[in-house]
Amino acid sequence: MSHRIASRAASPAEDATWQAAAARTPTAREAAAREAALPAARPRVSAIRPARGSQPGYPPRTIHLLDPENLIGTASPHVSEVQDLMARYARRVGFGPMDQIVIACSHRAFKTIGFCWCGPQYLVRSGPDGADRELLRVIRYERLVSRFPDVVIGSGDGVFTEAASGLAADGSRVTIVSRRGHLARALALVAGRRVIYIDLPSDNAAGPRNHCIDAA
Repeated sequence: MSHRIASRAASPAEDATWQAAAARTPTAREAAAREAALPAARPRVSAIRPARGSQPGYPPRTIHLLDPENLIGTASPHVSEVQDLMARYARRVGFGPMDQIVIACSHRAFKTIGFCWCGPQYLVRSGPDGADRELLRVIRYERLVSRFPDVVIGSGDGVFTEAASGLAADGSRVTIVSRRGHLARALALVAGRRVIYIDLPSDNAAGPRNHCIDAA
């Protein structure tokens, strides 16, 4: 069985429409000439990135990663010991107005430290090296190099040696805060001259910045 396809001639009006459309369509050469005459595209805003460790319009920030149990020297600190640490740290190291403070401690120590030292971010973990593991997790996952030009590690444990070395290699200024006689030799070598002993007199302070505010 054969099928017939019906066809008809285009009307004069349809011919005129197609001819007008063809006249408006540029040739390949004309299209290339028009594109070459266009001004250069401006760079996208998202392609302009701020300098490492800073945000546009804001002062440089420091992050303080603190293990108070290590800095005090006991897993069950007394209220007076926590208050003394706060005062010493404010004098020896200091806090900027935009700094971030992260404190890691055990559940037992948190009862006293959390009561005395209000404001910081707390990471609570008990068990062997619980505080160290929490601070190392922050260093590993929180993109510190791109957010903070200065990183202060408040612990003398050698477990931070590799992390501190990695931060320094990526461009961060790493300062170690510890007690005399309790700073691991490998960590001291990584820090170089950027070591602050929290139990020294305040007149010998050589903190990462000159401005300090009282944390107590």
